[in-house]
Amino acid sequence: MEKVKKENKKQTKSARSSQGKKNRAAGRRFEAKVREDLERMGWIVNKWMNNIDYEKNKIVPAKRKYNPFLKALSIGTGFPDFVGFKRDENGKYEVIGLEVKSNGYLDQSEKGMCLWLIENKIFSRILIAKKNLKGKKIEIEYIDFSEKYNTTQQNAEQ
Repeated sequence: MEKVKKENKKQTKSARSSQGKKNRAAGRRFEAKVREDLERMGWIVNKWMNNIDYEKNKIVPAKRKYNPFLKALSIGTGFPDFVGFKRDENGKYEVIGLEVKSNGYLDQSEKGMCLWLIENKIFSRILIAKKNLKGKKIEIEYIDFSEKYNTTQQNAEQ
């Protein structure tokens, strides 16, 4: 009886591991698709490799993550995923942050970081790239963080 339980536990752990690998691969493919789409629209896009240190109230380089099982060091774990530059009609540059989320939702810490980045004028706006499935075709929807989470109203009330 105990052996059966242990075998089931191992199978589920293995299944979760393989599902995680598939999800990470799908996320990387979607990020690449979003980057390609932005570059097609005239944006200069680069990986954002910084995070926010709330104690020091400044931007710091993101820590690298080491996976001992793959013997690999992952780079580019900053928030948001990308930074984009584009020259407008007046010759000035617009600088945006872009977070890629297939479901389009940010967790509480990510919302806080977005607010901090906008309030400190690091980015003029932050976009969330969301995946929309039309049959087998993937369409990208860009959602403005300030509009989705009504940050202008919250800041006016405070």
